[in-house]
Amino acid sequence: MWRQFELARPRILGALIDAVTHGLRYRPAVRLQQLPRMADFALWATACESAFCRSGGFLRAYQANRQAAIEDVVEADSVAAQVRDIMRERTTWAGTASDLLRFGTDFGGNALSRGSAEWPRSPRALAGRLRRVQTPLRALGIEIAFGREGRAGRRIVRLRRAHVSTTLPTVSTVSDKARSEAPEPSLQGADP
Repeated sequence: MWRQFELARPRILGALIDAVTHGLRYRPAVRLQQLPRMADFALWATACESAFCRSGGFLRAYQANRQAAIEDVVEADSVAAQVRDIMRERTTWAGTASDLLRFGTDFGGNALSRGSAEWPRSPRALAGRLRRVQTPLRALGIEIAFGREGRAGRRIVRLRRAHVSTTLPTVSTVSDKARSEAPEPSLQGADP
């Protein structure tokens, strides 16, 4: 295997350099309809990928990897997984943490039992766990809000299923005019 790698190494390096020079040239012409997290990285990778294939493949792979990571986080946390399961069958739920603690342990055939070490034992512990899983659940379209209601200021937890856009960020096409107007790559510091 190493012998084959050594034979291929110059071509691999050449391909990487081709991608970098292509990215330097066309990066200013790349426009994304929606910027994902790590926007600079996404713009750079999109500019470089167009040296070898159609633009957009990187963003699709990046979004799919982010979604898989979010699903893994939710699946690994018993409270997040239970809230996701509860919200599959409804659009809203509101009540106290005590209500949710009882509801979560009684919900569905795969609900966790009160004796489970993974399921919180108190309403306060459940509220803390809910706060920790807000971000991944929000990415799946489940909003969690905490507030107070009534004269006594009863603490209420509200779960709401929001619409999550399943469309992926797309690459605006780079026209031939934009390509021809793209600046030449800077070779400052290179020997003449």
